[in-house]
Amino acid sequence: MPDVLVANNSYLRDFVGKDLGEPTEGPRWLQGLRAAAAERFAALGLPTRRDEEFRFTNVSPIAETPFRRACRETSQLASVAEFDYAGLTGSRLVFVNGHYAPEHSQVEGLPKGVLIGTLAEAMAADSQMVEKHLGHYARFQNHAFVALNTAALDDGAFVFLPRNAVIEEPIHLLFVSTATAGPTVSHPRTLILAGENSQATVVESYAGPADQVYFTNAVTEIVCAESAVVDHYKVQRESQAAFHIATMQVEMARGSNFSSHSVGLGGKLVRNDANALLGGEGGECTLNGVYLANGRQLMDNHTAIDHAMPHCNSHEVYKGILDGHARGVFNGKIFVRPDAQKTDAKQTNQTLLLSGDAQMNTKPQLEIFADDVRCTHGATIGQLSADALFYLRARGIPYDDARALLTYAFASDIVSRIKVEPIRAQLDHALLSERALEGLTE
Repeated sequence: MPDVLVANNSYLRDFVGKDLGEPTEGPRWLQGLRAAAAERFAALGLPTRRDEEFRFTNVSPIAETPFRRACRETSQLASVAEFDYAGLTGSRLVFVNGHYAPEHSQVEGLPKGVLIGTLAEAMAADSQMVEKHLGHYARFQNHAFVALNTAALDDGAFVFLPRNAVIEEPIHLLFVSTATAGPTVSHPRTLILAGENSQATVVESYAGPADQVYFTNAVTEIVCAESAVVDHYKVQRESQAAFHIATMQVEMARGSNFSSHSVGLGGKLVRNDANALLGGEGGECTLNGVYLANGRQLMDNHTAIDHAMPHCNSHEVYKGILDGHARGVFNGKIFVRPDAQKTDAKQTNQTLLLSGDAQMNTKPQLEIFADDVRCTHGATIGQLSADALFYLRARGIPYDDARALLTYAFASDIVSRIKVEPIRAQLDHALLSERALEGLTE
């Protein structure tokens, strides 16, 4: 094995829990998938700032922290109430450090044919269906963190909606990380298959106890069949000392509708990749996001919407609020292929800086190879209006309250689009809380 593979294999041993080439359990196709991903990660290694996609995000703290994969025996919680949402009803799957926690999960009242459970259960029941999709969309050939997640793959969340199924209540996938005996790493994996004409709301949330050091490396694959409708929410509430890297890959068929709202509230170093392929005519995709960062947090959002077929629409609005010494990154790409005529794509990135020490790097991009399209993009970075602050203070509103009101107004158009009330309420609280808005001094 070349020296570089030997060096990078130490990450596999620490992060995955096994050496490259060590025998694994599961179906033969899964063993092959894990082995190929492990070998690819060993060749790639963790990205550096010399890589264009990571030039504003230094992940060396991840490599320098002695993470260990937590075993099931040490991944026990007495309660997950503090990580749940008050008033949220419906089915819930809970994973602690990547391990399924049936004692905290509840699945009930599902229409006929709907499956909500673990990947391990799905592979035992219908290995061919899982094999057809798992690992086919979030590709690891050029993405080290996806390769690392796939190399560690042994279980995860699985949602299957048969044709014409409609789920009225949200499906909550809760991933909790803990690190009571030293830094831990987990690799949550999610596969969501929405059949023809099906409809569902999925809440994917990540959380952990305050100030614990851990690394969450998540991958989510979502397949929307013809005319399927999926309303997706990702809420990141990690510890302020945690690392969070995540990739979401969405595949959309003819006439399908996918919307995702990303909410970022925690984490020391956070990187979200959200990618969607509009692979059938008449599809509609929405990728929205709002994130709050203070102290020395880093929030990095990379999005890519690939218009491969004609008559598709995409909408994208990302808003960031940065305070203290926080840093933000936004890189949004819209691809329009030659056959994707009549594309209508809109992308907007706006950032509010509440401190003179906060920094934002933004790079909206369009790559258009069709001539009959309507595509727009734009980015703005600014501070609170001094005139608006003066107007509110002149009417007897204290400075801190005026600042909070203007900050909330900045994010309100994203907040108002969140249809799951318990999530919207938590975001309202975060936007209006003193901790989220105060300038931190160090």
